[in-house]
Amino acid sequence: MNEVSPASLLLLALGAIAVLVALVTWLKVNAFIALLLASLIVGFGAGLPGLTALKAFQDGVGATLGGIAAVIALGAMLGKLLAESGGAEVLAARFSAFFGPSRAVACVIALALVVGLVTWFSVGLLLLLPVVISLTHETRRPFLLLALPLVAFLSVMHGLTPPHPGPVVAIDALGANTGQVLVLAFVVGVPAAWLGGPLLARWLAPRLVIATPAWAAPGNPARPRPGLGGTAFVIVLPIALMLAASAAELVFPPKHDARAVLGFAGHPVTALTLAVIAALVVFGRAAKFTRAQLLAFTEQSVAGIGMTLLVVGAGGGFARVLREAGVAGALGSLAGGLQLPPLIYGWLVAAFIRVATGSATVAITTAAGLIVPILAAQPEINRELMVLSLGFGSLVLSHLNDGGFWIVKDCLGLTVGQTLRTWTITETIISVAGLGFTLLLSLFL
Repeated sequence: MNEVSPASLLLLALGAIAVLVALVTWLKVNAFIALLLASLIVGFGAGLPGLTALKAFQDGVGATLGGIAAVIALGAMLGKLLAESGGAEVLAARFSAFFGPSRAVACVIALALVVGLVTWFSVGLLLLLPVVISLTHETRRPFLLLALPLVAFLSVMHGLTPPHPGPVVAIDALGANTGQVLVLAFVVGVPAAWLGGPLLARWLAPRLVIATPAWAAPGNPARPRPGLGGTAFVIVLPIALMLAASAAELVFPPKHDARAVLGFAGHPVTALTLAVIAALVVFGRAAKFTRAQLLAFTEQSVAGIGMTLLVVGAGGGFARVLREAGVAGALGSLAGGLQLPPLIYGWLVAAFIRVATGSATVAITTAAGLIVPILAAQPEINRELMVLSLGFGSLVLSHLNDGGFWIVKDCLGLTVGQTLRTWTITETIISVAGLGFTLLLSLFL
């Protein structure tokens, strides 16, 4: 292979990402195919033989999916069962009654944190939007005052916490601790979402009048619903197991039996498997689902994320080719030359890929692969904080090449201009503020 200068490698990576953007946004090429073609452009441009570039891409796909496919699939099953059983609606009704109209914003935030933890952003938005509309009518407040907090906190949950795809990929690639990431995500994510959601909404609401959309409540009202206790148990179970595993690492010595048992039970795959089994039992009995219906729900949930899994894997493949071609080393040299702190550098890499491709998942997946060599050279870097830095970077500046942009636009009944003035600003504030909070936290960890 001919030697290629670091500057040429960086220009090659920029060109490949530009091609990726053009393929996905302008030519409407499938994201998996676009990532494969971009990988081959990098491989050929760096002088890799064709078969070598293809093997690097395949190895990257396999390595990425091998670590996270089961977690993503189980998380999708749990979210599907929560939605189909009406468990999310039960939570919404109880939370609304508990907080009352006078604390409508707090109610929306609490719901977004709980539901967003176990469902994908778009699913959580569709489930909770009727609650926001109902509270808007009850309180006679501007719709934006409740809608922006909803999307802000759902976004943070999706971008920072497992079992969502991006954080799971980063945790696996960087060797971070799942339970610690989960705790720290709340520590830095909640204040960042507060700035980008409720605080921004207070400023925007008097200046931007948004009509409250008409939205039918989801689900069949005649269907039996699970109780609050059973629903809460299903949601809390995997979180408690993962946190117990993290606590065991701090309390027990490495070869202690309790540490081994709790570590196994708190592994994301084990914890989510137990949560899905609990959901099948609790929601199946409460909602009177047959075994055939429950099987259908789990199959539908996995079928619905098939393309997401492919894109996640392809993002890992693209990152592997970039590393094999020497781009990761060139980026590392650039970081050393600029003398940027690693957390800021990781954020910038993820933010650049996010703005270019429009996909938070591709951004964090690719960035995690590029950061691995830097962590190997600097083992003192806190891996959990690096996961959060990449997660915040992957949220920045959502615009017209992001599918989430259009979901928010359509669900909230906004124009493109209004979406740019609300959702795009919200995501950018969360991203920048989140980096700041992560850097502040790094002073103590």
